[in-house]
Amino acid sequence: MILQINDTHPQPRQIAKVVQILRSDGVIIYPTDTVYGLGCDIHSKKALDKVRRIKKMDDKRPLSFVFADLKSIAQYAQVEDSDYKILRRYLPGPYTFVLKATRLVPRIVLTKRNEVGIRIPDNKVCQALVTELGNPILSSSVRLPDEELLWDPKEIEKIYKGQVELVIDAGTFMPEPSSVISLVDEAPVVLREGKGDVTPFL
Repeated sequence: MILQINDTHPQPRQIAKVVQILRSDGVIIYPTDTVYGLGCDIHSKKALDKVRRIKKMDDKRPLSFVFADLKSIAQYAQVEDSDYKILRRYLPGPYTFVLKATRLVPRIVLTKRNEVGIRIPDNKVCQALVTELGNPILSSSVRLPDEELLWDPKEIEKIYKGQVELVIDAGTFMPEPSSVISLVDEAPVVLREGKGDVTPFL
């Protein structure tokens, strides 16, 4: 199923429909500010297992959490004052910041390193979904087997038909992965250079 949602003024009724799917252990494909993402409620083991099957991922590969704002990040990640300064400066934006996880992070999404990726995409649809759901969405980029990123929701719907409950059509855009910055150690470490400028962290 494909559902159109306005990318600048998301319709509350449409957002509510999507959140109901998430609360029912559903997996969706939705827009961020970098790529279309494959996502689910972080508290749904059934949905998480489905995401891993779709992506052919083992449980060692880390997944990111998508937040609507900075308010609830400290529930899921250990954030020092210096980290907050960086997060406030660069989020919302095309970055994933890696931090140590707290005990509230469901064990089913933790890796052995006990770390979590934090994202606040600069995207109205994404933020509306997380706000309505009331907790972060787990996310992984939508790609073909050869790692090519997908950008057309209609093409995505054809490829993932029968594998996910819903594809949100918020228009087409050229995908580019987020830059990934680790804040686990005292100094930031660039793990992946993507859409976000990493020059300040080098």
